[in-house]
Amino acid sequence: MKIVLHRNFEKKFIKLHPKLKEQFKERRNLFLENPSHTQLNNHPLSGDKIDQWIINITGDWRVIYVFNDKDVIVFIDVDTHSNLYE
Repeated sequence: MKIVLHRNFEKKFIKLHPKLKEQFKERRNLFLENPSHTQLNNHPLSGDKIDQWIINITGDWRVIYVFNDKDVIVFIDVDTHSNLYE
């Protein structure tokens, strides 16, 4: 599986606190090893975000992603739970 970072994701990621960036990298690696790991709480979204999926980075921070191809994942957004669900 390959992960691609969307430009909007990259813009937000650059502004994150270094500790949060490190937590993201740990969860990304966990995602690559086992996308179904319980710590990730990986699940599909609904409503206007249909065809998008989400994983937990911390208790409040999430990453939204989409499948670009069978083996290509695009991380499209990173933000707090409340900001992503506005």
